[in-house]
Amino acid sequence: MGLLVVGASVAGVRTVQALRARGYRDAVTIIGEECQLPYDKPPLSKEMLDTRAGAAPVRLLTQEEIDALEVDLRTGVRAVGLDVQRKVVVTDDGSEIGYDNVVIATGVSARTLPGAESLDNVYTLRTADDAAALRRELIRGRRGVIIGAGFIGAEVASAARAHGVEVTLVETQQAPHAQQLGVDVGQALGRLHALHGSGLRTGVRFDGFVGAERVTAVRLSDGTQLPADFVVVGIGARPATDWLARSGLPLADGISCDESLGVLGFPGVYAVGDVARWQHPFYGEPLRVEHWTNANDHAAVVAAALLGEPLPRATLPYVWSDQYGRRIQIIGRPALGTAIIRGGVETDDLVAVYADENGVLVGALVVDNPRLLMKFRRAIARGQLAAESVGAPS
Repeated sequence: MGLLVVGASVAGVRTVQALRARGYRDAVTIIGEECQLPYDKPPLSKEMLDTRAGAAPVRLLTQEEIDALEVDLRTGVRAVGLDVQRKVVVTDDGSEIGYDNVVIATGVSARTLPGAESLDNVYTLRTADDAAALRRELIRGRRGVIIGAGFIGAEVASAARAHGVEVTLVETQQAPHAQQLGVDVGQALGRLHALHGSGLRTGVRFDGFVGAERVTAVRLSDGTQLPADFVVVGIGARPATDWLARSGLPLADGISCDESLGVLGFPGVYAVGDVARWQHPFYGEPLRVEHWTNANDHAAVVAAALLGEPLPRATLPYVWSDQYGRRIQIIGRPALGTAIIRGGVETDDLVAVYADENGVLVGALVVDNPRLLMKFRRAIARGQLAAESVGAPS
């Protein structure tokens, strides 16, 4: 029966590629819910919305590459159950697919808001179809409201302004990314929106949609109504584990895994990518990381585990975001420390380093400075003091 991979996105596909590159010759089957070849996810809010690019998704694999990998790829197939005793995955058409080992790579599902499902012009951004539909709205122009000023919301706002669309972001926190990056850094990043003509409302909650079949406005908790020709909901995601509810797997904000990404208590079952909450070797505690680089890193870990090889060295969490022509890069875990800031977005030299209570560097953010980011990556890995890493920033 061989290996079954449930989920045809980055983590699942890269796992298969890593296995084949290391000489794994057993049969491999990948099932994916969407009816198209696997594609990359970061371009959904970047290239696919860009005024200069086409609307086609960026493929992870061509059909020729799939054939070369000797993979049985089944698209348009949704997993609805897992029986670990019988070693089968049940699909939405009632079929069963057996396995010797299974890798769960089902990712996350976008959170939404009450009433959104009944409105034609309210969007989340998790699939290529979502991105194509949103691009059509941006091309029409007019006015948009984005609920949530995280990276997805900010990148959509950036794309909207490039299309000449008037847009307002709504954020419940005091500043964008305040919980992860701190209020001061969040406010600094928030100034990017003002510099490029995007509105930003912070410290206010969504209260409801106005309109019947289509939204005409968004009502906020302070009574304000923001006119809207379309709305994008970017309020985060939750692990796509509903289909595992009766499997017996340990589900707690994802699937609980050990350092090899083996599911705790279930030999032969692995989880990778956004859905995996694993015992992170660098931090020594369970973490679930929703980053593209994390999905790629997991592939190498599972490949080593399945082949009985030494696990690769753990890497630090890393994420980037492209907004208004700037690249924001974050390394480590800023939420574990307090920010020391220098520069600003107005002068294209914003840098923030994060020190824990002992002064040790635990995270960093840079704008358009990849060389400095690499310096911080090495410093965090060594447990260096923040003051030693940046000199004496103000």
